[in-house]
Amino acid sequence: MTYGARIFAAQRYRLSTLTVPSDLFVAIITGSKELHTATRALVAQQGQGVMIAQSTQWDVVNDPRGQRQYEALVLAFDDELVREFSERAAQTRTTVTSAQVIALDDTLIDALHRTLPGKRSTSSAVMRHRSLEVLLLLEEKGYRFTPSYEMRWPERIQRLIGQRMQADWTANAIAQTFHMSESTLRRRLADSGTTLAAIVRDVRLQTALGMLQTSDLSVGEVAQHCGWESHSRFTAAFQQRWGVAPSVVRARMKESAQDLTDKG
Repeated sequence: MTYGARIFAAQRYRLSTLTVPSDLFVAIITGSKELHTATRALVAQQGQGVMIAQSTQWDVVNDPRGQRQYEALVLAFDDELVREFSERAAQTRTTVTSAQVIALDDTLIDALHRTLPGKRSTSSAVMRHRSLEVLLLLEEKGYRFTPSYEMRWPERIQRLIGQRMQADWTANAIAQTFHMSESTLRRRLADSGTTLAAIVRDVRLQTALGMLQTSDLSVGEVAQHCGWESHSRFTAAFQQRWGVAPSVVRARMKESAQDLTDKG
């Protein structure tokens, strides 16, 4: 179901581990919205909007930021509508796989207002047309959502796990997130030639590699961040996957940083 709504908050509050069931666009009228994961933080302020992809999970902060209240317009797009739009959208646009902050303009805000429930009843066909208009305006800004049929089940689960690698991602927890039974989830993964354990492990190791290459965190800190309590087990898993010890990747980064400092 596609729906529009106006939300308010008189004071700052935080929602923990909020899973987004549908693609969303949130326009900030007053205040700000923060989206947090263990590895990423975004802030959308007054005059900005944020596209949030389905099957992602965030800590969300709604904050009046000195205003009388936080106010936002929210439009959720059902997957059928996103699929319909994607079939005729420009494929060169950037697909939003987590979240993207964009600037608002009067045309986009007016289109969002038309999706809100009114005093007069509006047919579902008209509401879908108005929602498609919003998707078109977002596309003209360079962004579109990814319809689920373009994503295999392993990719959907990778998207979810990648935001909270320290979480205990059991088959039951993930199945509940996708509103299916555990047996159905396992069957879909088996059809894709993989398992949940393999997906969780690979996402954690992919992220660990990126953090060792781009951050100044120690090997132990990276291990903990990516879900390993044991430094030695992390090292063994990392070396088995990448063919090199994490300490070597960290050392090379420090050497490169030192070279840049010396040359500067």
